[in-house]
Amino acid sequence: MNPELERLQQVTRRNFLKTTGQFSLGAIALAMMGAGTAATGGSAPADPLLPRAPHFKPKAKRVIYLHMSGGPPHLDLFDYKPQLVKWNDQACPDEFLKGKKFAFTSGVPKLLGTPRQFAQYGKAGIWMSDAIPELHSVADEMCVIRSMNTDQFNHAPAELLLFTGSARQGRPSMGSWVTYGLGTENANLPGFVVLISSGVQPSAGQNAWGSGFLPSVFQGVQCRSKGDPVLYVSDPPGIDRSMRRRTLDLLRNLNETQAQDLGHPETLTRIAQYELAYRMQMSVPEVMDISKEPKAVLEAYGAQPGEASFANNCLLARRLVEQDVRFVQLFDWGWDFHGTNEGEDIRGGLTKKCARMDKPVAALIRDLRERGLLDDTLVVWGGEFGRTPFREGRTAAGSILGRDHYPDCFSLFMAGGGIKPGFTYGETDELGFSVAKDKVPVYNLQATIMHLLGFDHTRLTFRLQGRDYRLTDVYGEVVPALLA
Repeated sequence: MNPELERLQQVTRRNFLKTTGQFSLGAIALAMMGAGTAATGGSAPADPLLPRAPHFKPKAKRVIYLHMSGGPPHLDLFDYKPQLVKWNDQACPDEFLKGKKFAFTSGVPKLLGTPRQFAQYGKAGIWMSDAIPELHSVADEMCVIRSMNTDQFNHAPAELLLFTGSARQGRPSMGSWVTYGLGTENANLPGFVVLISSGVQPSAGQNAWGSGFLPSVFQGVQCRSKGDPVLYVSDPPGIDRSMRRRTLDLLRNLNETQAQDLGHPETLTRIAQYELAYRMQMSVPEVMDISKEPKAVLEAYGAQPGEASFANNCLLARRLVEQDVRFVQLFDWGWDFHGTNEGEDIRGGLTKKCARMDKPVAALIRDLRERGLLDDTLVVWGGEFGRTPFREGRTAAGSILGRDHYPDCFSLFMAGGGIKPGFTYGETDELGFSVAKDKVPVYNLQATIMHLLGFDHTRLTFRLQGRDYRLTDVYGEVVPALLA
C-alpha cells in the first residue's frame, strides 16, 4: 500500500478542507479511488501479472471452463430418473410445487420423464444419455456432480453467482481471481482468455469475465476464432510497429511518473495492459491459428480453420493452456430448452445441440490426456442451473417437449486437475425435484476449484472500503470427496 494513499484514506473532513489548497481535487479523488489492496499486505508489484505462488502446492495449474449458457437439461443428459419416466404426463404432486416460483410455469404442470435412452459407461458405470455419445468414451476421466444447487432461477443472476459469487454486478469473476492470485507464466499472452460461440454472449454479459473492483489487468480478454483474434490490438492505419513502440515508451514514462506521484494501482495496470497488447500482436495470431494443427486433430475436434465454432474454441483452449494461459473460459449459447420451438425440444433439438458440443469436448479431454496436460489442467463443464422435472407451462399443450428453469438441482462434470476420475457424486430424489444426498452449492464448487489451484479460498481476498472480499463471499466449503 502506498503511504500517501493510506494517509489520504484516514483524512478527516476538517483536514480535507484545510489541505485542498495544497492538492488538486482531481488528484485526491484519483488517489481515493485506489482504496482496494490485497489483504496479505505489501506494495503492488511493478508488473501485476508477474507469476505468484499459491497458498499451498496445487493439483491444477490452469482451468478450462466450458459454460453451456442457458442451463442444459440435466435430466436428459446425466441424471437418470426411471420413476419420472414411469409417472410421465401425470399431474405434478402439490408437495413439490408448494412455495416454489418458476420462471414460466404456473398452475399444476405435468411430469416429464426423459424421452432419451440412458445407459452406464466406464468402469464406474456413470449414467449418460444417448444425446452425448462421444462423452461415453471418456467416462473414466469424468467426475459427474448430480447434486449441484443454486438459489437463482433466472439466467443473468445465476451466471453472475456462478462466476463472481454474487447475483449482482460488480464483483470480480473467477478467472480474474485466479490471475490476481497467480499472475501469468507467459508474459506474451493474457492470463485469462474468453472464447464465445453460437454468436451470442452469455446473459451475464462481460460481467461473467470482468475484473470488478480488482485492477482491470485481471479481466478476461475476449478472443475470436474468426477474423482478428483480438479487437483493436492491431496497429492503427499509418502507424508501424517501431512507431507503436516509441508511442508506448512515451506513455509508459508518463504513467510511471503518475504512479510515483499518486500510487494508484490502475496506473500500473495501464502500463501492463499497453505492454501486453504490444506483445500480443505477435503471439496471439500464432497461437490462434489452428490451421497449423494436423488433419487428424482437426477431424477429432470437428474444427474448421477460419470458422467461428465451439469446436474451434475447444481446440483453441488446448492450444492456449499449452502456452500456459491460466484460465480459459468458453461460453456456448443456446442451452435454454423451454420447448418454444423445435430447436428447444429435448428430443431432436437436444440431439442437434449436443452434436456440436459432444465431439469437441470429448476430443479436448482425450487430447489433453495424450499430451500429458490433463493431470494439471482442470476441465469444468456445466450450465448456470438445471431444468424442471415437469413440462414448461407455456408449451404444456404443444407437441414440443421442453423444461423450465430449475435452480434446486442440476448436474455438472469435471475432469483432470486433481479431480477424482470415473466418479459420480451426489444424488437427487427419485423424481429429480431436490437434492437427496451430498448437496454442492455453487460456493462449494468455487471453493473446490480454488483449492485445486492451491488456494485457501478464505485467504485470497481484496480489501475494498474497509472489507475483505473474496470469490466465495462469506460462504463455501471444499468438497474433499471430489479430490483424487
